[in-house]
Amino acid sequence: MESTGGPYLNTAAVTSPVGIARLLQMTFGCTTFSLVAHQGGFSAAYGTFCMFVWTFCFAITVFIITCEFTHLHSCLSISWGNFTAAFAMLATLMSVTAAVIYPLYFVQLGCYPIGCEVRDFRIAASVFAGLLFVVYAAEVFLTRAKPGQVTSYMATVSGLLKIVQAFVACIIFGALVNDSQHGKYVAMQWCVAVYSFCFVVTVVVVAFSVTGKTALLWFPFERSVVVYTFGAVLLYVSAAVIWPVFCFDSKYGSPRRPGLCAKGRCPWDSQLVIAIFTYVNLLLYVMDLAYSQRIRFVSHL
Repeated sequence: MESTGGPYLNTAAVTSPVGIARLLQMTFGCTTFSLVAHQGGFSAAYGTFCMFVWTFCFAITVFIITCEFTHLHSCLSISWGNFTAAFAMLATLMSVTAAVIYPLYFVQLGCYPIGCEVRDFRIAASVFAGLLFVVYAAEVFLTRAKPGQVTSYMATVSGLLKIVQAFVACIIFGALVNDSQHGKYVAMQWCVAVYSFCFVVTVVVVAFSVTGKTALLWFPFERSVVVYTFGAVLLYVSAAVIWPVFCFDSKYGSPRRPGLCAKGRCPWDSQLVIAIFTYVNLLLYVMDLAYSQRIRFVSHL
């Protein structure tokens, strides 16, 4: 029987620079969580988060390599280029977070009380966690949109910024639920509404891009995203003004950290984290708005 298609296996999926980066991601990810699970150990929410990051990224990377090597991605009803670009950016952010958290909470120079063997395993896991971040960042660098290149939206600076914006919003939500006293004033609740609205719409934009369904919408998706980004900038400007006033002005809150505030359970600390990342996301949305003027959406790559 004659074959009507091309080669069944795509060797470029593992021999190209991006393919090699993904093989290294798979290797470093497996090594990292194996070291931790075998002897390094983890505990509490921080350790569980790190293990989730390494296992999740490993599983999705194996899935991507398998699909590209066997051409199975052509059978999926998603925009493969948008999916891989979005995941690479998300994995970069998650892996760098885990690479900071794990050594910060679990690595020590001395052997007491965990023992020298456990300490060495934790140091080795931290090294591989750092290498894992580097290779995910390398994939983002290799697949990002070049000037004049027709590519998937999520590979553009604006698309990558959408992932970062959503990730920063998750950090804000984490601080909000950590006894931030966000229900104390109506103005603070407005800020929570701003964070929630912008996060949901950003996730929807990413979802439509990854699924490749933008062309099915009855309104111009490209223009709508730009209008939304402009609106998000205005909303974050309001939150960037309101949140610090109602948290750190002496009339409503405390300009200094209370002396009797317990470490790790202080509302003032959570409020400070939210304020910082509010300004970070404001900057990201401003950058997104600037770059969105220079790109065109391609949903099917």
